Amino acid sequence: MLVDSHCHLDFPDFAEDLDAIVARAETAGIGRIVTISTRVKRLAALLAIAERFPNVYCSVGTHPHQADEEDGIPASELIELTKHPKVVALGEAGLDYFYQHGSREAQERGFRAHIAAARATGLPLVIHTREADEDCSRILEDEIGKGPFKAVLHCYTGGRDLAMKAISLGLSISFTGILTFKKSESLRLLAAELPPDRIMVETDSPYLAPGKFRGKRNEPSYVVEVAKVLAETRGVSLEEISRQTSENFFRLFSKVPAPKAVA
Repeated sequence: MLVDSHCHLDFPDFAEDLDAIVARAETAGIGRIVTISTRVKRLAALLAIAERFPNVYCSVGTHPHQADEEDGIPASELIELTKHPKVVALGEAGLDYFYQHGSREAQERGFRAHIAAARATGLPLVIHTREADEDCSRILEDEIGKGPFKAVLHCYTGGRDLAMKAISLGLSISFTGILTFKKSESLRLLAAELPPDRIMVETDSPYLAPGKFRGKRNEPSYVVEVAKVLAETRGVSLEEISRQTSENFFRLFSKVPAPKAVA
């Protein structure tokens, strides 16, 4: 089996055929799906989806694009919201200096609040970082100094230095369809180098459809294509990558019940 550790099933792109999308994922061997929060204030919509499908779970958090909109949400509120049985992670939160939709100050405040909630709950933080390697590294190192927490750098496209810093701090790295793009050779070289117990796969759908489906709407079943390229990149079988990334997921997202085969 495989896991799609990061998608956005609440986005309008999926509204008309959500049942079919989840069914296709199950048929493709996707045993668990985590639909990721971008706004704390919209958690109810995510929970409605997670409660509707047995193998779908969700996170709670504020995307850095919405950092100003949800500035000031304390770690205590995030912690309270994680008590729902279907909420299995914090985030996505972090830094995005590419689009500059949220002020850098609000992004950092939100990032640190989410880290504090992850530390307090033991749940993993899903980190979004784009064009912000130095500041992300600085914040991660500073916060680890305050106490350990679990996290994954999702949809990784950053440099080698940040990736290795994250690994040294005990964090994980997740790859999307970007790994399959022809221009992503440097990313594949990095993926080949990372420790096998720190890698995961995701779609980030409805965005970033892998090469085979480039230009189309992405969906959780397409995570198989990411896994195929990751396996080829690392010189192992698809079965081995499926086993390893699923084990890594269930170890990190420990609130998600694992099938007996990977428990």
